[in-house]
Amino acid sequence: MKLATFNNSQDRLGPRAGEVRGSSIVAFDNGATVLDRLSSGDRTPADGETFELHSVELLAPHRPPVIFCIGWNYLAHIKETGREVPDSPLVFLKPPAAATGPYATVHCPKVVRRLDYEVELTMVMGANGEVAGYTVANDVSGRDLQKREGQWTRAKGADGFCPFGPWITTADEVPAPDNLFLRSWVNGELRQDGRTNDLLFSLDQLLEHISAACTLEPGALILTGTPSGVGVGMDPMQFLKAGDVVRMEIESLGVIENTIG
Repeated sequence: MKLATFNNSQDRLGPRAGEVRGSSIVAFDNGATVLDRLSSGDRTPADGETFELHSVELLAPHRPPVIFCIGWNYLAHIKETGREVPDSPLVFLKPPAAATGPYATVHCPKVVRRLDYEVELTMVMGANGEVAGYTVANDVSGRDLQKREGQWTRAKGADGFCPFGPWITTADEVPAPDNLFLRSWVNGELRQDGRTNDLLFSLDQLLEHISAACTLEPGALILTGTPSGVGVGMDPMQFLKAGDVVRMEIESLGVIENTIG
């Protein structure tokens, strides 16, 4: 099941949630939200009004209570940045306000001069600490702040610095999340082209590491790291500028595309 939140320009009800089926989206007729479905584990097929996907605006599937992120978790990415291989997962947070839609414009704060992109397989939590599904996310990063400030709250946690979606694919439809291709493009140029089998710490290891100290609430996101090909790793370095279009795809999970404002 693919869970999404959408706006229909002719609908006065405001954002609604539903199930994506092929080129259509079927609304939940009981007013259930994506977060309701994540929390309850309910996989009853939607049976409300049907809309064509091209006629609606897909929004962020839900507002996550917390966004966990993992740094330096792909071996090729560690190599391109010249870092030492970490002994344990490096965990940092983005605030909920960083979450934005799969096709939203990402605005670069004036304080950031070196804006970068990172395609990431993202786990979405359900009830009882279980993974409810997976989605595509962009760990947008201000490299100058990241280098200068030591901790990464402003560098990676600015408003809109976590576009994700276009929907959440439930875990039962992703039998092998540890072997998916993931790619990113900037203005049509392929930049990242990796597979999740290059992860240093597996998805299960990340879950165990985070949950040893933190409650994983329904709706929480865990961005699991990015493969090589980021702008800061290029020679010469290439950072995003206003008007750039960043496209990201993960096998079986869909595509997000964001313009830099």
